[in-house]
Amino acid sequence: MATTHAAVGTLLALPLFLVSPELAATAATAGWLGGVFPDLDVAVVEHRKTLHYPDYYWLLAFPLLGVAAAYPGPRTVAAAFFVLAAAVHSVSDVFGGSLGLRPWLADDERGVYFHSRKRWLRPRRWIRYDGSPEDLLVGTLCALPAISLFDGLLRWLLVGGIAVSVVYTTLRKKLVEWSPDWLLRL
Repeated sequence: MATTHAAVGTLLALPLFLVSPELAATAATAGWLGGVFPDLDVAVVEHRKTLHYPDYYWLLAFPLLGVAAAYPGPRTVAAAFFVLAAAVHSVSDVFGGSLGLRPWLADDERGVYFHSRKRWLRPRRWIRYDGSPEDLLVGTLCALPAISLFDGLLRWLLVGGIAVSVVYTTLRKKLVEWSPDWLLRL
């Protein structure tokens, strides 16, 4: 779920509390945004291919982290954590279920597209499908530390993400049945 990736993105920023607490909220917010960003390809273009780069995001993330370490500031930290979260999101999708309308059937072997090799990586299904109970558990566990450390909008985004995830997990399999045919063809 995008909410799980958002929570993981915020979790990546927590070490900044130890070294640069004044930048932790910036990093966490950028991590939240970067965690969501790859999933913007879900309805319009080819999901887990168009904005998912499990190989190439890292080529940008590591230099940006180096720049943020050498020149810490809101812009450098935000850029680094946005791209880092997008990279982690893209790689972590391979550990989930496959694409397809009913990923719990495990009838599709597309996990995430590996651009440099021009092929799909098969899903490992450690988390059986997006919206599965284990997906909800991982997202909640990743969100809780940031919920306890941050306040304001970021806290409410994470709490709201958990609420949306609970509803989505509860209705996940029914959503396919309830969806109109034209929507399923997108």
